Amino acid sequence: MNTLEKHEKFLYPVVRVYGTKAIGSGTVLYSKEDPENKDDFQTFVLTNHHVIESNISIKDSWDSVMQKEIKKEFIEPCHVEIFDYARVSIVDSSNRYRSEIVAYSKEEDLAIIKMETQKKYMHPATLIPREDIKKLTLFQDVVVSGCSMAHEPFCNFGQLTFFNEIIERKKYLMTNASSFFGNSGGALFLADSGYLIGVPSRITAMQLGFGIDIVTWMGFSCHPERLYEFFDDQEFQLLYEEKETYKGSLDRREKRKKDALLQLKAELAKEAGSKSNTG
Repeated sequence: MNTLEKHEKFLYPVVRVYGTKAIGSGTVLYSKEDPENKDDFQTFVLTNHHVIESNISIKDSWDSVMQKEIKKEFIEPCHVEIFDYARVSIVDSSNRYRSEIVAYSKEEDLAIIKMETQKKYMHPATLIPREDIKKLTLFQDVVVSGCSMAHEPFCNFGQLTFFNEIIERKKYLMTNASSFFGNSGGALFLADSGYLIGVPSRITAMQLGFGIDIVTWMGFSCHPERLYEFFDDQEFQLLYEEKETYKGSLDRREKRKKDALLQLKAELAKEAGSKSNTG
C-alpha cells in the first residue's frame, strides 16, 4: 500500500464527533446516492454510544392514546466534523455538520449517525467481509485511527494481541497500538488491506495511589462479529449489503415499532380484562 492509499484507507474516513457533553471519533462507513432523490447523497458515521450518550434521554411521558404513562425517547442532534487535506497530509480546513442519531445500542456501545449534508464523502471505510473475520490472527499489523484528546484524526500502529476478550459479556479485540481518550468511536483497520475490523471502545486504566495510570498499549475494540450483529439488529444492513437502502431500513424499523405497539396494546387489554373478571 503506497502513501496515498494509506491516507485514503486509514486517515480520511475518520471524523470528529461532538456530543453535548463529549467529543470522540467516528468513521464514515457509507456515502451513496439517495435512490429517492438522485441529487442527494446519504452519509452515515459509525461511533460509540458513549460518545453521543448525553444526546439521548428516556423520560416518562403520558400517552393519550395508550392512556398510560410510558417511557419515551428524546434525541438531540449531534455534530460531525470532517477534514479536508492539502498536499495529502496537511489539514487545511474542516466542516462541521449537524447530524441525526438514527440508531444506537447502549448495551453494544455502538451508534449510527446520519450527516445532514447532500455532499458525497469520497473516502468511506470498507468493513471487513463477514466471511473473512475467521481469518484474523494474532500478530497481524493494525492501525488505530481517531481523534485522541479531541485532536484532528491521526494514526497509531501496532498488532492484534488478543482475541475474544470478554468485557461485560461482550467480545472485544485487544491491540498494542496506542489508544487514549478521544479514540472512542474511531476505527481499527487491518494494515495490509485497510479493512475496518473494529471500533476502539475501551482502554486499560490502573489505580496507582491517588492517580490513575493509562495503559495505552492495551486497547480494546468492538469485535467485528458484533458490528454485523448490531447492523442486523438495527436493520442497517445497507452498511454492508450493496442492494439495501436507507428507506428499506426505515420501513423495517417502523414495522417492528408497530408490531411492538400492537403487542403492548394486546397485553394491556388482556391485563384490563383480567382485572375486570377478578373485580
